[in-house]
Amino acid sequence: MSRQLSLSTLALIVVALGCSDSKQDKTTTSAATPTVTGAAVSTPAEPVVTTPVSYEAAESVFGTGRFAEAAGLFSDYTVTHPENPWGHYMLGMSAWKAGDREQALAAFDQALRLDSTHRKSLFNSGRVLLETGRAKEALAQIQNALDQEPTSNEGLRLLGRASYEVGNVDSAIQAYHRALSIDERDVWSMNNLGLVYIQQGRSDEAIPPLARAVEIRGNSPVFQNNLATALERSGYPAAAAEAYEASLAADSTYAKASVGLARVTGGGQEVESTAIDLAALSQKFQDQIETWQLTTTVRDSVETVSDSVLISGGEVSDTLSEECDHDL
Repeated sequence: MSRQLSLSTLALIVVALGCSDSKQDKTTTSAATPTVTGAAVSTPAEPVVTTPVSYEAAESVFGTGRFAEAAGLFSDYTVTHPENPWGHYMLGMSAWKAGDREQALAAFDQALRLDSTHRKSLFNSGRVLLETGRAKEALAQIQNALDQEPTSNEGLRLLGRASYEVGNVDSAIQAYHRALSIDERDVWSMNNLGLVYIQQGRSDEAIPPLARAVEIRGNSPVFQNNLATALERSGYPAAAAEAYEASLAADSTYAKASVGLARVTGGGQEVESTAIDLAALSQKFQDQIETWQLTTTVRDSVETVSDSVLISGGEVSDTLSEECDHDL
């Protein structure tokens, strides 16, 4: 009986071992079961599902002023939408605002490779090129944009900047005149025109456009400071002091105005013998703009007639053609 029990017990042990071996095999061959290495347990990584960036989402981030983040989003967007020039354009704008001018230029260039007539990419590429000291390249981009939209006030103002940077003062002045004939309240063209005159030693000519800019937007510290500089250099220290003070009232941290004010009030300055009527000079400049507008209207009418003559097979005098080309 004892021997029989022992044999039975032994049989049960063998069966149990067989069941244990079978379970272990399933465990070690299952891909879904964690493997044990010492005390560490590793599990297979879950697949990462990414949602493509939408143009609207990236643009929304740009609108909040988070330009570096927007640049990253638009960079992702251009990967999934490589044929959309607007995606590359907005990548350029975001990178530029974030301080990466070279990435901005590369993005604008890509937008233009997709659409050579993309006016905003041309204009803003021109801006970045001006900032990086590449005025000749900027001038080419701006002129290309103006070929498509010759009456763009923004483009003409940029043309004035680029022309001045390459040393063509007369062309710069003409560009600002044309910009103002299109928008008589374009204060930045007035300011830039005034700066050209100041830098050319013609400060008395700078006063009227700057007086008009200040009359329209008196809370601009830049305009007030530039008017003060023109007045100071034209021999009106008291009026200059008032303009410097107005600049500082608009922005108490404006260092150039602080230095200028100290200079004209620091003693040794003669008070001007005659007062200067800035309101009258502002009105004089407005009258000039109206004459430019009239000239532009006449020129546009001549161009329309010229186009009609050319279409009908007639001839246009060389002089007239040169004048129109020069003005454009």
